[in-house]
Amino acid sequence: MKHLELHIIQSVPVACLNRDDLNSPKTAIFGGVQRARVSSQSWKRAIREMAKEIASEDNSNLFNGDRTRRMVYALSNKLVEKGISSDAATAIAEQVATIVETLDSDVDPAGYKKIKTVMFFSKAEYEAIAETIASSDDVKKSLGTLEKALTEDSDKDKEKALKAMGKTLEKGAIVKAIKSAKLQDAADIALFGRMVASHPSLKVDGASMFAHILSTHKADNEIDFFAAVDDLNKDESGAAMISTLEFNSATYYRFAALNLNELANDDHLGDIVLKDGTKERSVETRRQVVKTFLKATIQAIPSARKTTMNGNTIPEYVLGIVREKGHPIQLVNAFESPVRSSMKGFAVESVNRMNAEYADLKETWGIDATFARAVVKGSLKDQIKDSLCSIETCSLDKLIDGMVEHVI
Repeated sequence: MKHLELHIIQSVPVACLNRDDLNSPKTAIFGGVQRARVSSQSWKRAIREMAKEIASEDNSNLFNGDRTRRMVYALSNKLVEKGISSDAATAIAEQVATIVETLDSDVDPAGYKKIKTVMFFSKAEYEAIAETIASSDDVKKSLGTLEKALTEDSDKDKEKALKAMGKTLEKGAIVKAIKSAKLQDAADIALFGRMVASHPSLKVDGASMFAHILSTHKADNEIDFFAAVDDLNKDESGAAMISTLEFNSATYYRFAALNLNELANDDHLGDIVLKDGTKERSVETRRQVVKTFLKATIQAIPSARKTTMNGNTIPEYVLGIVREKGHPIQLVNAFESPVRSSMKGFAVESVNRMNAEYADLKETWGIDATFARAVVKGSLKDQIKDSLCSIETCSLDKLIDGMVEHVI
């Protein structure tokens, strides 16, 4: 497996980046002590959102996937664009939604029914479904009856018309329409994957891999006591409201990897051969996707409590690796024995330990890399230079460009 890896050391101050069901910052035991933890799901969402932003700034149309329960809403709008009346479009969208998922009793703010679980689909996939429906002769035959029934008061007629339309909307045709879009505008689905329990053929294994983020040291949650004053109550002193919030601060080890072989597969971002023999997607497109992915993975951070405990920081150290074979390997065992506090803080020792772990894997197990470079915060360069060994340091742009060159 040809793949790339990112190993990141990043310190975050007072924050609650990811909370559990009790509203407390998540934790985990590693090396026999409690660590601060952020779930991979939490950080991946931040990465997906930043990737969309970067792609928008670059005017690329590659990150158009949305995870949502509002499938009926999204598909209804596409069907209306195809000339189908609003009521009929909603009814048809509900029928289609039951093919790939189960409708819930909940409705969204616009009054459309939701599906029970969030689904990851792109605009091109919704367009493909809508086009298949709008161009179907069988659907056109049933459409008039359905639209007429929806304007009448007879529930029996409505039920009969909906049942007839349901039979017309073939499961195979809908699934084929979704798959025909080939993720042409959904690099985020190719990168992060899609689970469709009711129809496994629509499942997409994500080409990217993430680990839960752990602090390199022992970390305890703390409690913030706060009070709020009533601005319009001038006659009484004291607080109008008091409460507490939990938080922590930590230096984290972050790990992410990307399977370059899988990314180039036909069911991900492989080349699409058009009727005239030309290719719509090339290695250059995949390189653009990977470049966006790397930028977003390095820079994104969960936005929880961003207005009251803004934890936005950038990494102190980023090690980028490309390997031609094998599977991605974390360097987290460098911190199985927790880093101890010192006047230098945690970051310097964390970087030194991580580099030592990388060198150890290389020497002990012969695990080598085709490419290995690092971006280092300027003030740390002198303090970590002895642990760098053969790892070259460079700018962020050169690190990303160097890794992108290996995309197939």
